[in-house]
Amino acid sequence: MSELYLRLFNIKWVRPMKLVLYSLVPAFISGIYFFGLRGLALLAVVVTAGYISEYMFARQYREPVHSSVFVTCLLYVMTLPPTIPFWMAAVGIAAGVVFGKMVFGGFGKNAFNPALVGRAFIYVSFGNFLTNRWVEPFSHGFGGFIRYSSDALTQATPLAMLEKGESVSLLRVFTGNISGCLGETSALLLLLGGVFLIYRRVADYRIVISGIFGMLAMNFALNLAGIAGSIPCIHALFSGGFMLGIFFMATDPVSASSLKEGKLIYGLIIGLLTTLIRVFSAWPEGIMFAILFANMFIPIIDYGLKSLKKKNGQG
Repeated sequence: MSELYLRLFNIKWVRPMKLVLYSLVPAFISGIYFFGLRGLALLAVVVTAGYISEYMFARQYREPVHSSVFVTCLLYVMTLPPTIPFWMAAVGIAAGVVFGKMVFGGFGKNAFNPALVGRAFIYVSFGNFLTNRWVEPFSHGFGGFIRYSSDALTQATPLAMLEKGESVSLLRVFTGNISGCLGETSALLLLLGGVFLIYRRVADYRIVISGIFGMLAMNFALNLAGIAGSIPCIHALFSGGFMLGIFFMATDPVSASSLKEGKLIYGLIIGLLTTLIRVFSAWPEGIMFAILFANMFIPIIDYGLKSLKKKNGQG
């Protein structure tokens, strides 16, 4: 039956994509628990729009739809506010798949992470829906498993509260019982899923370690200097989308460096920029733009490292 399904929809599945999906499922399910069954409807809309967007281009390239599009769709949904309009989510994933991947020639040729391209597109186009439509999570009984969506509005996410000097429970941040995007809130489940990917060698530990080090080092330095807007390091690590970004998006092998040294530099850039954007820009979250910015420099990083090795007689 599965083979018939794949042939019918012209889909090419590869095992690493399956492992990424498996590792994301617990965090996504927690998002359903905290924010309601609307998240499943949102995922269905996004997967449909994402598949159609890739299929239209893949058909012209005479290639099958690559299973990576489903990873892109799930990652993208997990970065969205639970109440975002369906049409807006569909527009974003179409932009991410088309302009983030297919215009470059499809899977393996894209310079940027497609999920983040889509997220950035709607972020700059419909900023009000991406920054001011947060809701309180369900936290009792079956929670969102028996409810469609939460209508209890909240004013800010933990990152925004922390930057204002307000107190935020670290336990709530770690478990996910906080306002925020659909699949970013449970740092615990994202951490477990990320470690699983590293263990299965789907994600490169160099990017993760250097990214975390860069973010914590810059955050510690700003805290030490007493810079307004900097937050405690442990809260900075587990709040917002950093765990989702550093484990599941920064480690995308296509848009990351192909060299061991390059991966360390790439991760370090992401970590440093995440903190700098969080503290000094108008956006409380920085991981999205940090990864996209670092993606731009991969060609020159790899070129510089290869030239240096060649000069030193190593390659």
